[in-house]
Amino acid sequence: MKLIVAIIRPERLGEVLEALYRAEVRGVTVSGVQGHGGELERVETYRGMTVKMELQDKVRLEIGVSEPFVERTVQAILASARTGEVGDGKVFVLPVERVYRIRTGEKDEDAVTPQDPALSELLSQISVSGR
Repeated sequence: MKLIVAIIRPERLGEVLEALYRAEVRGVTVSGVQGHGGELERVETYRGMTVKMELQDKVRLEIGVSEPFVERTVQAILASARTGEVGDGKVFVLPVERVYRIRTGEKDEDAVTPQDPALSELLSQISVSGR
């Protein structure tokens, strides 16, 4: 299990969410954040004063996935968030020790959405044919 954290440009959020949906990645947390990476500092004039704008508005995505979904999730984010300009963002892949689904009490792989699509399909066929 991994937690994928992506810091992206706010204007790319729609494209990234669409790419994640097409990659069958479900379950994402989105937060507005501010940060500074490789962008050059901006200097703006506000009410006649020169103000140095150091922090840029960004969007932080957090996605918990099972191992089979790690690469497709990262690739979906990279392809859809990239503009080619400084400040496109970063993607971090972090290990997850334990996960609990509050509603059902499921834990670890059972609590992470999505799971392996082949397994999910097989389980849904078994439950349908068993009725």
